[in-house]
Amino acid sequence: MSLFHAVAFVDHRSAQVLQFSSEQVVERKVHAHKHLTPQHHSEVRTEHEFFGEVCDALDGIAEVLITGGHTSLADFRHYAEKHRPATAACIVGYEVVDHPTEKQLVAFARKHFAKYDQMAGTRVPT
Repeated sequence: MSLFHAVAFVDHRSAQVLQFSSEQVVERKVHAHKHLTPQHHSEVRTEHEFFGEVCDALDGIAEVLITGGHTSLADFRHYAEKHRPATAACIVGYEVVDHPTEKQLVAFARKHFAKYDQMAGTRVPT
C-alpha cells in the first residue's frame, strides 16, 4: 500500500514527519542547526534553513497535515506559502496540538484524513 498521507509535528527546533498507511508508519526527524549570524545576531536564516529541510522531508507526499504550537504553525505556514508553494499545495490542514506521542499523532491524523477524504468524495479504506 502506498504512503500518500503524512502528519508532521513542527516546532522551531525540530520536526517529526510520520508518513503512514493503515498498516505501517515511517518516521523521519528533522532538527534545526542553531547558529547566529554574527552581523545581525539573528536566527531568521537558521529558521528558514530548518523550514526548508522540513519542506524537503515532505516532498513527494500527496497530503500532509501539519501540527504543532500556534506560533510555529504560523511561522511554518508563512514560510511554505512564500518560499515553497508546491509543498504548501500538498498541505491539507494546520492543527494546534500540544506535544502528542507518535501513536497519538498518527491516530489524530488518521481521524482527520478519514473526515477529509469523505468530504472530498474519496473512498476511505477500511
